Parts: sequence; structure tokens; C-alpha cells
Amino acid sequence: MVVSTSSSGRRGRHSASGHSGAGLRRRHIRVALAVLGAVGVIIGGTLAGLAATGGGGRGAAAGAAASASSATAAGAGRLSGTSPARVPVSPAAPRGARVPTSRSASPQATPATGQLAPFGAAASSYLAGRTGTVLAAVYDIGTGRTWHLGQGAPQAEASVVKLDILETLLAEQGGGGLPASDQSLATRMIEDSDNDAATSLWYAAGGPARIGSFNAKAGLTRTVPSLCVVCQGFRWPGWGLTTSTPDDQIALLKQLVTPSSLLTSAERDYALSLMEDVTPSQRWGVSGGVPASVTVALKNGWLPLTGTGSDWQVNSVGWIRGGGRDYLLAVLSTGNPSEQYGIDTIEQLAAMVWQGMR
Repeated sequence: MVVSTSSSGRRGRHSASGHSGAGLRRRHIRVALAVLGAVGVIIGGTLAGLAATGGGGRGAAAGAAASASSATAAGAGRLSGTSPARVPVSPAAPRGARVPTSRSASPQATPATGQLAPFGAAASSYLAGRTGTVLAAVYDIGTGRTWHLGQGAPQAEASVVKLDILETLLAEQGGGGLPASDQSLATRMIEDSDNDAATSLWYAAGGPARIGSFNAKAGLTRTVPSLCVVCQGFRWPGWGLTTSTPDDQIALLKQLVTPSSLLTSAERDYALSLMEDVTPSQRWGVSGGVPASVTVALKNGWLPLTGTGSDWQVNSVGWIRGGGRDYLLAVLSTGNPSEQYGIDTIEQLAAMVWQGMR
């Protein structure tokens, strides 16, 4: 902050009229006495200072240096006051521990300044040597920044669409929560990625029309729900052919970690609790390279697109919070020669993002 000051340039106010001789003599006498008095004070102070410091003058020099240092520190404090303050990051939560979603965007979650870009040259170089097409996006909840990696058309969601089904279903309840029967299906759909449960809830949520309507309200602009569940020439449930982009998946995840008019706080907590309790064999993907003490809520998808086992769609989306980070990550990959190949690619990229978000 800059403080402006002004001055008239005058030392004092003086009369424009002349002075008498006697007045001038009296004034000269007063001036002389004042000068003598000032000289006496200076001499006395100098002698006292020499006595206190042993005559070396180092005490005075130290005092001057301290004053200058204090002034510099004060100036630095004023300058830093115009920049965002550093806020201590909350301790990492144990894996699987519930963290209230209202805290996900709190100041404690703001990453430290000087943060590195999560998609650097190393990530681009790594993917250049991999088969297939990878699209990714990461969103920092504390700063609101988004980074992207890769270019290409929307890709098939595979089982990642199950998160969209769940959010649409919750929104359709109007804040009333899911019936017990649907809760059982939702648990199987998210935690175990059960396809039969997903098909039942796809219909319960209203199919492509209702899911598309929810997506529009949630800010998804390039996601197209599949129009068939039983699709000709495709042996897997057709809802897995819903196409999307990493940006749209980030928009969907935001509905769970930031206040929204579409889902209540209880509904957001419920969905996240399922994502944090995914069966251990499916806890891969965006959790790659993330310490076990960090909270990860995720949903993965994997699907052989051509049925030959040589063209796999492998995806992972989720929320990572702890260890000084708080971010959303979505990775879609297609053209993988095997399921494990796609998993390895995403996990290596996720580990780079974890390091880059520090």
C-alpha cells in the first residue's frame, strides 16, 4: 500500500509586517540562548553515550543498524500484505477417513505459493513413448487453477460413467436421499463397479435424457450419454459408451467437493464415502504415487472397446486431499494394448501430478 503525503513547503507561519529594533535585539538574544542550550544538550548526550559504550561508539552503531533492520522488516511486512498470505496446510487425513466436504475449499487447503505445474516436460516426454491417446486435466481446489494435457476427441467413459449415474440419481431425489434398495445398488456400483447394479440405476436415474439434463446443469458441455444399454455388436453394457472429456469429469467432481445447488452437503458426503471405500483391487489410477495417509476418493473404468483385448479404454477420476495438496484429477486413455498397460500409464502420470502439485 502506498501512502501519499503533501506539504506546503513552509517551515512555519510568519507575519508580513516589519519588526522594531528592540524586537530584533530581543529576538537575537533568544536565538543565542537557544543555540547555547542546544549545544549543551548535544555535548551532554555525547559524553553519556561514550560512558555507556566504553568510548568505542559500537553501541550507537548497533542501535542504528537495529533501527534500519526494523524499518526494513516493517517495509517488507507492508509489501507482503498486498499478496495472498501463506496459510498452514491442514494435516493429512488417513486413507478412508471422512473429511467434511465443506472444508475442501477452505484456506487450509490452499497449496503453498511457488507451486509447480503438474503437467511438465517429464509428463509429455513419458506419454510420447506410450501407446494410445491420453487426455488429462487437474484442478487445484485452493487456487482454482486448471491444467490440461493432450488433445483429442471425447472418449468412452467405461465405468467412470457410474459416478454420473449416482449424482443424477441423488439430484433426482430432491435432497431426500436414496431409498434403501437404491443405496445397496449404489454401494455395489461405486465400490465394486458392479455392472448389473449400474444398469438398474441407469434406468432409475432416468436414462440418457435425465442424465443429460443433470449434466447440463452441472456445467458439462461435451459429454454425450449413450442412447443404448444393449447395443448391437457390443457385448458390454452400452452406458459405458457414453463419451466425455477430462474437463467435464472435473466439472462432475466439483459437484462433490464444493457447495452446489444440485446436491446437498449430505449427498456429497454420501457419494464421496462410497468413492473413498472402493474395493482395494480397484484403488489404482489417480491414486498412483499418492502416500497411503492421503485421502483419495476415486472411480475407475476399463473396457475392451473392440472385444479383441487389444484396444482398451482405461480411465480414472478422483479427488486427492492431504499432504499439502487438494486437487481433482481426471485421466482418460484409449488405444491401450491391454488393461494393465492403461493402468500403468495413468498411475505413472498421477505420480507426476502428485509431485508437481506440491
